[in-house]
Amino acid sequence: MAKAIVAEAMARQAVSFVLGAATALTLVLLVQYRAPAEGLSYYAWTHGQNSGRRSSDEQYHHRNDTAHTGHHAPLVAVAGDDHHLHQADTTLKGAEEAEEFRGLAAAVSRAATDDRTVIITCVNQAWVAPGSLLDLFLESFRIGDGTARLLPHVLVVTMDPAAHARCLAVHRHCYQYAIPGINPGPGEWLDLVWSKLKLQRQILELGYGFLFTDVDVMWLRDPFKHVTAYADMTISSDNYFGDPENINNLPNTGFFHVKPNRRTIAMTKLWHESRSSYPGRNEQPVFNAIKSRLVAELGVRLRYLDPEHMGGFCSHGKDLGKIVTMHANCCVGLSKKMRDLRGVLNDWRNYTMLPSWEKHRANWTVPGACIK
Repeated sequence: MAKAIVAEAMARQAVSFVLGAATALTLVLLVQYRAPAEGLSYYAWTHGQNSGRRSSDEQYHHRNDTAHTGHHAPLVAVAGDDHHLHQADTTLKGAEEAEEFRGLAAAVSRAATDDRTVIITCVNQAWVAPGSLLDLFLESFRIGDGTARLLPHVLVVTMDPAAHARCLAVHRHCYQYAIPGINPGPGEWLDLVWSKLKLQRQILELGYGFLFTDVDVMWLRDPFKHVTAYADMTISSDNYFGDPENINNLPNTGFFHVKPNRRTIAMTKLWHESRSSYPGRNEQPVFNAIKSRLVAELGVRLRYLDPEHMGGFCSHGKDLGKIVTMHANCCVGLSKKMRDLRGVLNDWRNYTMLPSWEKHRANWTVPGACIK
C-alpha cells in the first residue's frame, strides 16, 4: 500500500514537471516570435517593407556585385536602354588607358610625398645626354637651399627607351611613357607635348597632386612654400601684373602645381580636348585661351606665381635672396639653354659663398646666349 502511494506521488510530480516545461517553452517561443516586430528600427522597417519589390535593375546589379570579386568599371548613371552599353564602353576605355599607363600608379606611389604629391618632369633622349638638361636639373636640387630633400620625390617621365636607360643611370625614380601610335621624333613633337596632359590627368585620377616642372627649370629653393591651399592650380607667369588672381596674367605651363579633385580632373580633360579647336598650337597658348572658361564654367581656383620668386629668362626678380626657381624660357635652342643655365648655377654658387652682409650685392648674369 505504501509503495503504491509513493508511485502515485512520483507520477504526479512527473506530470507537473512536463506540463511546466511545456508551458515555459510555449512562452519563450511566443516572445521570440513577437520580439522582432516590437523592437524593429524605423530604417529596417521602412526598407523591409520594400524588400520584396526590388526593381529589375537593382536585382541585376545585386547579382553582379555578389557574383564578381574582381575590379569593376564604375557604374555610370545613364538614362534609358544605353546603360549597359555605356558600362561596356567604360570598361573598354578603362582597359585601354590601363595599358597606356601600365606601371604608373606604382611609380607615382614610390616617388610621392606623405601627402600624396609628386614632382614630375618629362625628358627625351637629347635632354638626358651626359652634361645636358637633366644633369643640370638634378644638380640644381643638390646645390639649392633646402631642395635636396625634394629630389627623392621627383619622377622623371621618359619619352623613349634611350632616355629611360640614361635616366635609370642617374636618378632613382624613372617612368617610361610609351604613347600608343606615336614614335618619338622631331615630327611627333606636338603629340608628345599634348600627351603630358593625359598623363597628368591620370595622376590626378589616382588621387595624387603634382608639381609639373620643365627640365630646364633650376630649383634653387623650395617652391611648395609658395603654393596655397586655396588654389586648385598654381602656375608660373611670363607676364605678371602684380595680382596673383588676375586672370589676365600670362601663364607659363612649364611650371605649375595641381591639387587632385573633380575640378582639376575636368580641367585637364577640357584642356586636352581643346587642342582640336587650336590646330598646330601647343598646350600653353591653348590654356591661355581657355583659362577664363575653366574658371567660369568649372570653378577652377587659379593662382599665379610672382616672377620675383618663380623667375625665367622672360621675366625674373633681381634679388637672389628671393628667387626660388629659374626657367630658361624665351629661349630657343638646346645649346643656348645649356650655356645660360650653367650661368644661373654659377651665379647661385657664388651667391651662396658670400657672407651674409654681402649677399645683397649679388646680381644675375645676363643670359647672353638666349637674350640678345
